[in-house]
Amino acid sequence: MASRLPVFFLSHGSPMHAVEPSAAATAWAVEAAQLPVPAAVLMVSAHWESNLPLLGGAAAPETIHDFGGFPAELYRLRYPAAGAPEIARQALALLREAGFPAGIEGCRGLDHGAWVPMMKMYPQADVPVLQLSVQPGLDAAHHLALGAALAPLREQGVLIVGSGHMTHNLRDWFHGASGGAGAYAHEFRDWVATRLASGDSRSLLEWAYKAPHAQRAHPTPEHFLPLFVALGAAGEGAQGKCFHEAFERGTLAMDAWRWD
Repeated sequence: MASRLPVFFLSHGSPMHAVEPSAAATAWAVEAAQLPVPAAVLMVSAHWESNLPLLGGAAAPETIHDFGGFPAELYRLRYPAAGAPEIARQALALLREAGFPAGIEGCRGLDHGAWVPMMKMYPQADVPVLQLSVQPGLDAAHHLALGAALAPLREQGVLIVGSGHMTHNLRDWFHGASGGAGAYAHEFRDWVATRLASGDSRSLLEWAYKAPHAQRAHPTPEHFLPLFVALGAAGEGAQGKCFHEAFERGTLAMDAWRWD
């Protein structure tokens, strides 16, 4: 019988985490090493956006290099893990049972929001992986319900991972934080962390209106939405544990969370 696995939310950072030493990537690897080997990993990546929920159904997903301006070595990397078409079909059935007009995309590969963390968590590429898209045109409650619908997969040994960012203002990141300019990111992060630790998903659903500096921390919502899929899969009232906390250039929060 498969072990019931926890749920993760990772701030995946730059693709350079795949090739440079990184405290965040080390934390991902340490957490993964403590788990039973998953039957598959379901990655909810901020870098796959769609109008309705889509699951990756490729048997051998390609490695997508969905970024520009990085060193050539990054573009040579491949993450040759198998896909999980059967898990995709099971997930689709769960979503449709919950009323979602979902589908399977059979050709799409793994974007860097998926393969960079996977490369550190399972470097041998010996764990099947599939993705779920996010819908930036829909709200946090929609994504929470997605996660709740998919929660039964945990009982089958599927590790559900939301891969996004605790804060994601790349304009501020490029310019760096000086003279206290990054204080807003810390205030936003602390507000969210308090509610994750206490299991207060109700307040989190209203993050865009209630969290301090929400619009600056996330000028667009796609990097925050995977958090709500993770929360939904964790279950109502589940209290999270932060296993990595850091900031890059004072503005890009690299938090990683776990729910058991």
